[in-house]
Amino acid sequence: MLSAKLFNITTIFYMASTLAFFVYLAGRNNRIGLSGSILAWIGFAVQTVATGLRWKESYDMGLGHAPLSNLYESVVFFAWSIVLIFGIIDAKYKYRVIGAFVMPFALLGMTWAQLYLPADINPLMPALQSNWLTYHVITCFLGYAAFAVACGVSIMYLIKARSEAEGSDAAGGLLSIFPPTRVLDELNYKAIMVGFPLLTLGIITGAAWANYAWGTYWSWDPKETWSLIVWFIYAAFLHARFTKGWVGKRAAWLSIIGFVATIFCYLGVNLLLSGLHSYGGM
Repeated sequence: MLSAKLFNITTIFYMASTLAFFVYLAGRNNRIGLSGSILAWIGFAVQTVATGLRWKESYDMGLGHAPLSNLYESVVFFAWSIVLIFGIIDAKYKYRVIGAFVMPFALLGMTWAQLYLPADINPLMPALQSNWLTYHVITCFLGYAAFAVACGVSIMYLIKARSEAEGSDAAGGLLSIFPPTRVLDELNYKAIMVGFPLLTLGIITGAAWANYAWGTYWSWDPKETWSLIVWFIYAAFLHARFTKGWVGKRAAWLSIIGFVATIFCYLGVNLLLSGLHSYGGM
């Protein structure tokens, strides 16, 4: 299928972008940093076309559903969403070094999908034959992508803060191209402010979908339970920031913990636990 070839090309562009950002981090050459952003956008454009083609291919096969129905398609869409969120931040703030901490997430997702996951287009099982599938997956994964960006920024914050505390963040050093810790903290907060309402919408649309498919809005399935755990972690982040003034290291660590919980909710539950979402496994 042509879409599969384009997804492979996408992976190559994301790899080149990631390498460019690593070189930029080491050498602080602005042209290389710009090339990393351009390569990411080209890969994003190719992936967008590939996703549209895969959708068309499903119709050509007489199946006719959005490419969001199995683990392969969800991982690919997750990578696309990460690059989208990063691209928006990159275009607005021009801190291209963030790419060295965010693009690897997209690259790992695409590499795993292309090398290890079956890419077949299969008929939807009855529970998935609903428009709620599209609404639920899109909102959830855009939220997950925002949390991935927040995690990458939080890792940068902790590295920068430690360097400053040790007095080793000399002018012209490796970390001199990092944004100030104040900016990193604010970007972490803004990314979570984007991801949290999207996750909330994902849970709401998932409940509506569950009622359509199984006749109940909530059944304490492992996936539902872990989605709620993730929601509470990020709700705690926002509550602590608004009421207790949590910023800096505590906020960064909570953001990282939240993303680890997000990945377990997405992959760990699907692959390790049985339940109504077991169809999302390998």
